[in-house]
Amino acid sequence: MTPLIEVCVEGIDGLIVAQQSGADRVELCASLLEGGLTPSVGTVTAALQLATVPFYPIVRPRGGDFLYSDAEFASMQADIAAFRQLGVKGVVFGILTPEARIDEARMRALVEAADGMDVTCHRAFDMTRDIDEAVEALIRAGVKRVLTSGQRDTAIEGLATLKRTVEKAAGRIKIMACGALAPDTIARVRDETGAPELHFATLTTIASGMTWSNPNVGMGGTARSREYELTVTDGELAAATIAAARG
Repeated sequence: MTPLIEVCVEGIDGLIVAQQSGADRVELCASLLEGGLTPSVGTVTAALQLATVPFYPIVRPRGGDFLYSDAEFASMQADIAAFRQLGVKGVVFGILTPEARIDEARMRALVEAADGMDVTCHRAFDMTRDIDEAVEALIRAGVKRVLTSGQRDTAIEGLATLKRTVEKAAGRIKIMACGALAPDTIARVRDETGAPELHFATLTTIASGMTWSNPNVGMGGTARSREYELTVTDGELAAATIAAARG
């Protein structure tokens, strides 16, 4: 069976590149340097006008862990409600308890807020202490899909766990494998895990189009050179990775 391919991108330009490269679906994020944060309503509105494939925004109010305050949780509910009202078909989120288990009550509440939208649990799953327990909790919460690298940095390192997760899911929830997938690894992950969906990003850094830069000020905690760099999706690499997965 040919797997569904999802490409993770930052911003509207990334969405355009991913769909041109042959992606079946896109995960739309802001700030992938932090692992992906919630894109703005304006970005999602533009994506709805330009998308030729389904796209699912991530709903993640900040970087760091997946243990959220009451105010952060309320903001996630509001983002999901806004995206649903706009007509977005799916969303991506994940919440854990302090003990690194799926926060089943809050996940169920967000699934209810999504009200019929397709729901993916992101790699918060990979931070859980017991994947078998986490799979069952997500199924009970009504989540349709889980993104995982097998609790390792790369899918190749996590192959055994990925395969076991697919077997544990037994078709009750879709397992989407990820983790540094590339043209030379994606077919192996497809074949050895049996995952029905595959997910990757092909990010590269390019110089800003600015012709003058101020060397004396920075906008955040990164190196000042970062103020004049852009993180973009490499379309050629995305297309090559997709071709390898379908070959």
